[in-house]
Amino acid sequence: MVLSSVEFRVTVLNLFQINSPGHLSPAVGDLPYLEILQFHHITNLTGTIQPTIAKLTNLRMLRLSLTNLTGPIPEFLSQLKKLTLLELDYNQLTGTIPASLSQLPNLNAIYLDRNKLTGQIPESFGKFKGQIPDIYLSHNSLTGQVPRSLGDLNFSTLDFSRNKLEGDVSFLFGKDKTIQTIDLSRNALEFDLSKVELPESLTSLDLNHNRIFGSLPQGLKDLQLQFFNVSYNRLCGQIPQGGTLQTFDMYSYLHNKCLCFSSRPLVLHYWAFVSPLLGL
Repeated sequence: MVLSSVEFRVTVLNLFQINSPGHLSPAVGDLPYLEILQFHHITNLTGTIQPTIAKLTNLRMLRLSLTNLTGPIPEFLSQLKKLTLLELDYNQLTGTIPASLSQLPNLNAIYLDRNKLTGQIPESFGKFKGQIPDIYLSHNSLTGQVPRSLGDLNFSTLDFSRNKLEGDVSFLFGKDKTIQTIDLSRNALEFDLSKVELPESLTSLDLNHNRIFGSLPQGLKDLQLQFFNVSYNRLCGQIPQGGTLQTFDMYSYLHNKCLCFSSRPLVLHYWAFVSPLLGL
């Protein structure tokens, strides 16, 4: 807990790794000057996100992560207009994602990953009012198609991995965009990758375990990729030569329809890994 020099106002409340069981108290709303509220790695913290948090209009950082909080993500969070960080990951939150979160004008990042959220990604997430935040929604049970409105914004990071999303997301890419990290792995997405123009700023691309078809774009060889994985899709054709693509091991490419290096087919099936282990 941190006290400011003006009338001993509480501006920061941090609680980490406390083993005692308890609930998030409504009394937290009685700290009107609070700017940072963090309850992290308190696995015995249960209950719901208290409505009194809506009174904390000076809050810049709300971090309730790695707890056992349950219930929905409250609509009232959209009243906290000074929020720059909303981190509600690693909880047991359920229900849908409130569309009103896009009304927060100063968000740098929103972490809703590793919960039990359902429904669709809100259309409004392509219409953030001010700052365009990094969005982390992985490890939930989100369904449906990614709203096309998200293609109108220039995100830096999108992580929608390990959900049940489907359809075409090629609109998230674009040569003129400045996105750096895209993780869409382990969904049911289906589009022609060969028709995608990749941003030059892209450093991490994970598309594994989808239904993506076509061939790898030649533009991949011009990127400074630090991470790359297109395994377990329906891709075919030659892997572009040059750049960083050859620095990634076979696990980045395996289990596609007919990917190959140059003219050599990439035979990457189960038996190819098992036979050396058996001395065959």
